[in-house]
Amino acid sequence: MKTITVRDVQEKILKTMKYIDKLCRENGIVYYIMGGTALGAVRHGGFIPWDDDLDIFMTPDQYVLFKRAFEKEKSQKFIIQEWQTVPEHLEYAKVRMNGTTFIEENFKARKDMHHCIYVDIMILHKVPKNALVQKVVYYESKFVTLYALSQRNWKPKTSAQHLALFLLKLLPCKFIAKRCYSNIYKYDNLIENFKYCYWITPAKFKNGLFDEDFFNNPIDIAFEDTYLLGSEKIKEYLEYRYGDYMKLPSKEQQKAAVHAFLYDTEKDYKEYLEKGL
Repeated sequence: MKTITVRDVQEKILKTMKYIDKLCRENGIVYYIMGGTALGAVRHGGFIPWDDDLDIFMTPDQYVLFKRAFEKEKSQKFIIQEWQTVPEHLEYAKVRMNGTTFIEENFKARKDMHHCIYVDIMILHKVPKNALVQKVVYYESKFVTLYALSQRNWKPKTSAQHLALFLLKLLPCKFIAKRCYSNIYKYDNLIENFKYCYWITPAKFKNGLFDEDFFNNPIDIAFEDTYLLGSEKIKEYLEYRYGDYMKLPSKEQQKAAVHAFLYDTEKDYKEYLEKGL
């Protein structure tokens, strides 16, 4: 029996991304490789060797166009799993490849969701060039992030995180989260005097706030055996996001980059759920 490796998973992820890329190019939809995917493209010419995910940015309007094109095509191979304001989910979408398995530790008890290999679509928002407004949106994003984590067996690592999770139990979190989302989307129609932001992650304030020109002009970036869309200022973006981005992380950090609790490129996740994990 063949041992499934991270590289095998990467190949399925790449097939998923090629489908997304083709659909976007055919329909004039813009996306940008981001985070570790952009880092891998520049530093490794593709995937970071020990990483098992692929992330892209879309603005809300481009995501709406993408979802419309995806639904029109009616693919049997891929599904969109949307992540919005329901308690267990963060605010991004996944395009998953049917017939595969990618079960994450935090979600292994969830039998009511897809657990296939995926590509993440992160929503890139706008925020005014006003420090106070930026801080408000930042903390609203962090509330949404913490609330979502609290709903999916996340284990806090610090006393402050333990306290925050305790305090969440005393608040009308679902109502607050909806209000936060409303404000996060509030500025997406700005056409000048704005910055891009993405804080619904562990990213700190500075690392999730981007100059407009970082995502103004997509170009082809070599990635494995294909080309994906990325910023024409991808190196400036990486330096801003990571500092010395060509420096390799420690062996311990490399191991921590693996997201899956269980993965299989040949079997559907339902076979594992039926047998029990």
